[in-house]
Amino acid sequence: MMTDLTGRRALVTGGASGIGRAVATSLAAAGAHVLVADLDEAGAQEVAGLTGGTAIAVDLSDLAAVAAMDTAVDIVVNNAGLQHVAPIEEFPPEKFSLIMRVMVEAPFLIIRGALPQMYEQGWGRIVNVSSVHGLRASAYKSAYVTAKHGLEGLSKVVALEGAAHGVTSNCVNPGYVRTPLVEGQIAEQARAHAISPDDVTRKVLLERAAIKRLMEPSEVAGMVLYLCRPEARSVTGASFAMDGGWTAS
Repeated sequence: MMTDLTGRRALVTGGASGIGRAVATSLAAAGAHVLVADLDEAGAQEVAGLTGGTAIAVDLSDLAAVAAMDTAVDIVVNNAGLQHVAPIEEFPPEKFSLIMRVMVEAPFLIIRGALPQMYEQGWGRIVNVSSVHGLRASAYKSAYVTAKHGLEGLSKVVALEGAAHGVTSNCVNPGYVRTPLVEGQIAEQARAHAISPDDVTRKVLLERAAIKRLMEPSEVAGMVLYLCRPEARSVTGASFAMDGGWTAS
């Protein structure tokens, strides 16, 4: 079944690589004009060139820059994120604050800017790329887990407020996806534990998952695209676990 987003404008943060790139590509293939927002200007330009979209070079930790972004869009996909792993007593407060700004405050400002047009036209889609860590915690990831739980709460409030205006808001919750961020974690843990990258993937990252493989970005993009379909117009305030069975146990 095809999704026709012709005439729609979509904003995808973290759109230069990984999940964001796959989402931008999928939305563009469905007819949307995609605003590819990323700190990596060259990467954003590349994806925009491939999809016929528009690149936006932006540092999402700069909230003034976020507030000035073009948010006159029909679809928002809050995808950008970063990770830092450390015990709480050693976790740098400035790193915690950075992660909150990029992964909670920036999505709030983007949604806040986009809702008036969505309300006026009676249609809008907010899709927040959360994580299994928006549903479950892991040690040493206090900022990331806190941010994803915060994004989950924001998404639900938007769902309640937007329902009367034809706006839906949902979270997609993947487990570990084959992205540059995860590949970096695998390499780092392989060095730290003196084990192979394959052992890191199966015995560390996917220890709690029933399906022992990394997801591909295109799988997450497929769920995002579904949430933009007419058939999903009554789907809101939900969180879709795509975690290989992690949360089933």
